[in-house]
Amino acid sequence: MLPSRETEYEPESALDETPGAPSPIPASQPHKWAQRMEETARAWWTVVVLWLDGLGGWLVSLWHRGRSLLARAPRSHDPSEAMFSSIWRRLTLWYCGALALLLLISGIGLYQGTEYALMNPITTTLTSSAQEIAQDWRHQVQYGAPDPSDQPGIHTPSESFGIGSHFNGSDPRSYCPTMPDITQQVPYIVCFTAAGEYIYHPFSIPKPFYMSTSVAQAALNSSSGAATDRVEADNGMGQIQRYALVVQDPTVKNAILGVVMVGMPIQGQLDALHDLLYALLIVGTLTLLGAAVSGFLLAQRAMAPARLAIERQQEFIADASHELRTPLTLLRADAEVLLRGRKRLPPDDAELLEDIVDETAHMSDLTTNLLTLARLDAGSMAVEHDLIDLGDVASQTIRRAQALASERDIRLTNLTQPTSEPALVVGDRALLERAALILVDNAIKYTQAGGAVTVRVARAGSQATLTVSDNGPGVAPEHLKRLSERFYRVDKARSREMGGAGLGLAIARGIVETHKGTLTFASEVGKGLTATLTLPAAAPSV
Repeated sequence: MLPSRETEYEPESALDETPGAPSPIPASQPHKWAQRMEETARAWWTVVVLWLDGLGGWLVSLWHRGRSLLARAPRSHDPSEAMFSSIWRRLTLWYCGALALLLLISGIGLYQGTEYALMNPITTTLTSSAQEIAQDWRHQVQYGAPDPSDQPGIHTPSESFGIGSHFNGSDPRSYCPTMPDITQQVPYIVCFTAAGEYIYHPFSIPKPFYMSTSVAQAALNSSSGAATDRVEADNGMGQIQRYALVVQDPTVKNAILGVVMVGMPIQGQLDALHDLLYALLIVGTLTLLGAAVSGFLLAQRAMAPARLAIERQQEFIADASHELRTPLTLLRADAEVLLRGRKRLPPDDAELLEDIVDETAHMSDLTTNLLTLARLDAGSMAVEHDLIDLGDVASQTIRRAQALASERDIRLTNLTQPTSEPALVVGDRALLERAALILVDNAIKYTQAGGAVTVRVARAGSQATLTVSDNGPGVAPEHLKRLSERFYRVDKARSREMGGAGLGLAIARGIVETHKGTLTFASEVGKGLTATLTLPAAAPSV
């Protein structure tokens, strides 16, 4: 067990060394590796500054280009804007995420490769130097100490021992030989006996290097007989990497001759790695920022054809619906005029004319609905902004749908409770009544005879709701999210029998979204469907 070094004397100045002794490497002299790493760090920063300068100009140009594109972009309430915005965000995030992963992997590889290139030579030098000293020490113990006069380069005890060292000239175990080529490679060398006493201790070694014997103790406890660590030197020298190696006594089996501890300053290498890490973080951050801007612009350009296609589709639907309304109206009017002379027509011709009237009515409704959807998508629907009581909308809707409910033997009830605070909203009365009528009509169509449909209006805080519920067959959970999609029908055969085209709920949703509201559905199979129209509530006028 190595004792603590806290009670040892501090080494005196190098001026107290024995005259004629070889001059040890001064602690203040920068190591060649530190100088090389400082030059590498300066080169790195030069490259980074030049790269950042070019990247800054590129980001500025992208910023101005993005602003110009956004300034030219048309502003509309087209619901497809939300879809395109979501796609742009996802494409940009995927692009940035893939680039970030690539930069992370590349940065880790570059950092670890640089760390290996900088630190591995130091580790190799320390290991080989310690092994060479240990080999010379074992050779000395086994075959006797050489005559210093024959090898003038060897540091003798009288030349290199400092205060606190222990040397017995008759015992080669107390002399740790160090050759000049080793001291030129490794500036810091300390040898201990198995009892923890210094037997080689140059004056120029920084105090923290030899005062802490933790690495030597770790080497003694290690199965490999070696250990390494880092200590902070004094006088602003930075960190020193230490390597300790246990030396076995060649003359006594399983006996320890001592411990060799060598060290080299690594602050230059650590500073270079620190600078490299900062450079990688800065470069990576700015690269991701540039990738986000360029990715958004590229995604916008990539989506331009799809956007143009949807715009043209909307224009086509609107134009076609508008153009079809007039001939369908004329065709229906002509058929109705002919039916006025039913008595003069053969029965088969009269039935054909009735079919023409029914089909043209269905086609007229379909073209009207398509035109309404096209106008809602384009944001060209004229919307009034009046203060409306949803309770009045519910009452008017029930009055209009009462005949259809009675015809199908369905109870249509208004469950709105009178309150002191009405459910006021700002919007277009005709459009909101149409949306409410679509919901009630849909509930009546899909409720069996003898069933019930209820309408309820309420206000909760900053929201006003109109809820339509029925006790029909209900809708399976997998269909709920698609109920308001265009031309989507849960039971296609039944929808055709009832004359539905699957556009009513889509129109209701479009009207609600135009009023900055939401349309949601809840259902349990066999227990009916509940549609909730939610709008921002308005304060009553004074």
